[in-house]
Amino acid sequence: LNNEIVVATCGSAFKNKGVQAVLDAVIDFLPSPTEVKAITGEDENGNPVERHSDDKEPFAALAFKIATDPFVGTLTFMRVYSGVVNSGDTVFNTIKEKRERLGRIVQMHANKREEIKEVRAGDIAAAIGLKFATTGDTLCDQNHKVILERMDFPEPVIQIVVEPRSTADQDKMAIALAKLAVEDPSFRVENDEESGQTLISGMGELHLDIIVDRMKREFSVDCNVGNPQVAYREAIRGTTEVEGKFIRQAGETGGRNQYGHVWLRLEPSEPGEGFVFVDEIADGSVPKEFIGAVATGIEEQMKSGVLAGYPMVDVKATLFDGSYHDVDSTEIAFKIAASMALRQGALQADPVLLEPMMKVEVTTPEDWMGDVVGDLNRRRGMIEGMDEGLAGVKIIRAKVPLSAMFGYATSLRSATQGRASYSMEFSEYAEMPKNASDKIIAERS
Repeated sequence: LNNEIVVATCGSAFKNKGVQAVLDAVIDFLPSPTEVKAITGEDENGNPVERHSDDKEPFAALAFKIATDPFVGTLTFMRVYSGVVNSGDTVFNTIKEKRERLGRIVQMHANKREEIKEVRAGDIAAAIGLKFATTGDTLCDQNHKVILERMDFPEPVIQIVVEPRSTADQDKMAIALAKLAVEDPSFRVENDEESGQTLISGMGELHLDIIVDRMKREFSVDCNVGNPQVAYREAIRGTTEVEGKFIRQAGETGGRNQYGHVWLRLEPSEPGEGFVFVDEIADGSVPKEFIGAVATGIEEQMKSGVLAGYPMVDVKATLFDGSYHDVDSTEIAFKIAASMALRQGALQADPVLLEPMMKVEVTTPEDWMGDVVGDLNRRRGMIEGMDEGLAGVKIIRAKVPLSAMFGYATSLRSATQGRASYSMEFSEYAEMPKNASDKIIAERS
């Protein structure tokens, strides 16, 4: 292919017009799998490995989608990059480090399934019977292990409360949400320990609207939906050393005596690195059997934060000293001591609230560019650039806090007489201005 012309087709999938022309164009103009260059992965030691689109090479495939079928259960869609695999074969999942058996293999034609015996290099098919595979996993020959491209899934940035409209729907809703979470790695489900409510989190209002709609259409679950809430995070900006000591006498509770004592150094880890735990105990002041409990205590306290109850991120905790009692020290005592130290130390280490920032791209006629830019500025947006589009339109690129983007579609249509459009995707978490964070903290206290 010389890439000198661009093929364009017109039609409507909804009305089944022009669909066949698109499929014909795919076959006629796009390269076949055998013409695509070899895909590069890694072996068990991290060394680069190539897999060519060849039936004679060891089997390697990427699970790119999980779907739930009411008749056959879980369907794992896979793209075979090399080799051949047959129904009934056992393959190796290198991400989960588990052996998996392919029960049946089917080719999907819209909502129809055609059972087949094998798939070859370049084919796309769905496997039935895989227990451990999720989106992004590599399936390969047990004797020729490889990890293909890894998929990084962004953290959810918005959450809502969902409640079944009747007690009869409670179990159905739990089953539906569990299945949807397996299909979509960027969708999360959790239960609020304090309120007992079910929280679902995703990448935006539309994402969660689709989840709720699918629950109703596919699982017959009616539910009440709360207002969207931004998934804020907490972090520390300073460094501190803090002591955590938990002592309890048996007479106070009627149980056994408890003793746990730790010294922690808390500091920020690299952005996106998450929780980092370092054990610097060399003299046995904290026995090895309690080190894991210390890390667990810190992690559990991080889940509920110290400012407004939001999870803490990017914290490095170093255990450098402590003490124990030969009889009274237990895992639970050290876990509580570490939790106390984290809470006290985080408050001393300049804690801040983080908010999700979104990459926003607005396409607007030039006549309304000033109004659009002014509106983005009022939403605490930072204009990063402007580009020229076709037919005199302007493309405005900005970063805007997610909390300021609720209802933006309606506002933009109103301001531009429906002639502007926008797209939005998650960028990163950033520190909130103090006046905005103080307001959130006050609302949550």
